[in-house]
Amino acid sequence: MTDPRAPEAPEEELLAAVPQANAAHSPSGLTTAEAASRLTDHGPNVVERERTASPLVLLFRQFKNPFVWLLLAAAVIAAALGEIVDAIAIGAIVLINSLVGFFQEYRAERAVLALRAMTAPRARVLRDGRSVVIAAAEIVPGDLLLLDAGDVVAADATLVEANALLTNEAALTGESTPVEKNTGPVPSDAPLAERRDSVFMGTAIANGTGSAVVFATGMKTELGKIAHLLATAQDEDTPLQKRLARVSRVLLFLCLAVVAAVAALGFSRGLSAMEVFLSAVALAVAAVPEGLPAVVTIALALGVQRMVSRHVLVRRLPAVETLGCATVICTDKTGTLTTGVMKVRELWGKNHSALLHAAAACCDAELDTEERQGTGDPTEVALLLGAAESGISRRQIEESNRRVRVNPFDSERKRMSVLRGDGVLYVKGAVESVIPLCVSGIEEARATNQWMAERGLRVLAVATGRGEREEQLRLLGLVGIADPPRTEAIDAVAAARAAGIRTVMITGDHPATAKAIAKELGILRQGEAPDEVVHARATPADKLEIVRRWKGRGDIVAMTGDGVNDAPALREAHIGVAMGRTGTEVTREAADMILTDDNFASIVAAVREGRGIFDNIRKTIVYLLAGNASELAVMLGAALVGLPLPLLPLHLLWINLVTDGLPALALVTDPIDADVMAKPPRKPDEPMLARSQWTLIGVIGFLEATVTLGVFAWALEARDLTEARNLAFSTLVFGELFRAFAARSQDRIFWEVGAFTNLRLLGVVVVSIFLQLGLHHIPWSQDLFQIGDLPLADCALALGLGLIPVSILELTKLARRLGRRSRPQELPE
Repeated sequence: MTDPRAPEAPEEELLAAVPQANAAHSPSGLTTAEAASRLTDHGPNVVERERTASPLVLLFRQFKNPFVWLLLAAAVIAAALGEIVDAIAIGAIVLINSLVGFFQEYRAERAVLALRAMTAPRARVLRDGRSVVIAAAEIVPGDLLLLDAGDVVAADATLVEANALLTNEAALTGESTPVEKNTGPVPSDAPLAERRDSVFMGTAIANGTGSAVVFATGMKTELGKIAHLLATAQDEDTPLQKRLARVSRVLLFLCLAVVAAVAALGFSRGLSAMEVFLSAVALAVAAVPEGLPAVVTIALALGVQRMVSRHVLVRRLPAVETLGCATVICTDKTGTLTTGVMKVRELWGKNHSALLHAAAACCDAELDTEERQGTGDPTEVALLLGAAESGISRRQIEESNRRVRVNPFDSERKRMSVLRGDGVLYVKGAVESVIPLCVSGIEEARATNQWMAERGLRVLAVATGRGEREEQLRLLGLVGIADPPRTEAIDAVAAARAAGIRTVMITGDHPATAKAIAKELGILRQGEAPDEVVHARATPADKLEIVRRWKGRGDIVAMTGDGVNDAPALREAHIGVAMGRTGTEVTREAADMILTDDNFASIVAAVREGRGIFDNIRKTIVYLLAGNASELAVMLGAALVGLPLPLLPLHLLWINLVTDGLPALALVTDPIDADVMAKPPRKPDEPMLARSQWTLIGVIGFLEATVTLGVFAWALEARDLTEARNLAFSTLVFGELFRAFAARSQDRIFWEVGAFTNLRLLGVVVVSIFLQLGLHHIPWSQDLFQIGDLPLADCALALGLGLIPVSILELTKLARRLGRRSRPQELPE
């Protein structure tokens, strides 16, 4: 038998690679022996998982961060000097954070496996002249698939026969309506969505029957190509991770420089090696903000909890902050910006009720009026929904005016007609198919059809006649059908623009439909180049390339979608956002976050949350590093002037983890500023800490170190070393605790921010003060920390001295504000 594929078929090159696929095709299908031979040659029909990193490699990746090495170095030094408590505490922090990162990445690698759930587990084929049901994995090139409504296509195949065949390819191509299939030739360069002579693995038969010859299986199918793209898409560190890595590198170099300077100073003064190393480990502990990893994790985790109430499920913690600095949102159209349900959007005709009645009388679909859901062809369901809104029921039509004869829709006639008991013939179909059969209104209908089509509507003509013949018809009008945009998506696009975020539509749908929806949503504005913000007929590879192009420009890219065709781009983007209700399993697995209500507007809420989280993390890092700078300055200052160690390593670890760490955890829960969405997105290359933040850290370090060293030197002169350390220890702790209130805002003082707007912080500071006082009066803690009692007078002294730095900072804010107000305004020329 000759090759049933037309010479211009789209997979001609692929067939050339496997010429035996169709050469042996016959009406009786393959023989069992031939199928077995081809299974050996081509392998099983499965979507294979690309080779990915092993769990051990994923675990080792977590230790690439310079900050992790900084913590490990501090733990090793502490253990070597016998400071076991310090070493265990620091090691536990490293382990917990590394395990969190490992499990996040391990779960992400499951995305390709989810593709297997889309493939048909079994399929019906002709083997040895008989129809048999076999495992889909056993399908081979050359098999003759037998297709029926409801089937999931088991492999890519070329149609040999098609009877009113419609397939649902939305998940693969983004096409919002069922695609009509036929055996006619298709150009070899036709886009995937226009290959009407082929069916593809993972798509569903929506209507009709057919048979098709398999030309591609497994990883050679379109679905397999997506699996390959998905596995090769590159995950990058988030902007937050990159910024934190830069901060870590700065801390590492500063720590090494200070430790080296102190060691050289110690040796030059004739100190023993043990004394020098004790000073070194103290400085290492002082320089490392051990609580920082926990602070960032808690900040992101709390953001995740808040976002759940906004119908956003976050799968990867850093994604929360990443979305906050997004500059571009690339989004799929169908089901994301639109409702995903076809509806009647335009009616043209003198009598709309008569138009809808005739359309409903010429439908095979069924509609549940109570549930507002239908079964059958989505276009017909849309017609029935439109009719139901006008009080017209197809069920009542069937009961009162039964069918006599039906001429079903087919790809050649492109129309359907139903003759009913009253002798009226009801006709609906493509405009070019119906209006030549009408006696009037033809030119006006053609002009209206063009106007509707330019607006992205699928246009149907509806007419009536008398008798069985489709001739001398009376045109009732035109019906424009489309998948409408979500109402809330229009507001969300506008809100994103106001926040400095660009929305880009990427869809597999028709260009006219895409541009029309983009204009309606406000994505495509007057005077704007469509190619910049609207990409139609986009394949999975196109979507991946578009995301990479925006990333190459330096933008932070978010990608939303619901179909399998979106998954590689979701994985490649800085942040992938999947739809929870309509999204496929593979898309959800590839995404960083999932919209459980499929609402594009929820992304804007997530952006606001992300921006607030970044602001909170930044001010918390300033708070923590200022504390570390204070500790370093105290230790370095004492070494420079020849004083003994004011603080022991365990004192510094207590400050970093408890009296700094706990307020920091409360600080990151601060309410988000009301004007956070009025600001433009942060520049991708903007550092976590700019010059102003580093300056503030230095000033705070100098203030607190001056107060602490001053009281230490005084007590050392008037008393003994233990009492001097008591005062230095508690003065620095109280100074850190009080300063947390000033850290909440760079411009507003504590009372303006609101004393009770962050009750966690208030509670933590009070509890930490009592914990610090407890250390001085509990026998086992006195032995552990090598400190003594703190009398009431000394307690009051330490509390008073601790108020000095925060008071200076708050007064500075007021002075800056008064300075700005007193600055003369420039008069206009």
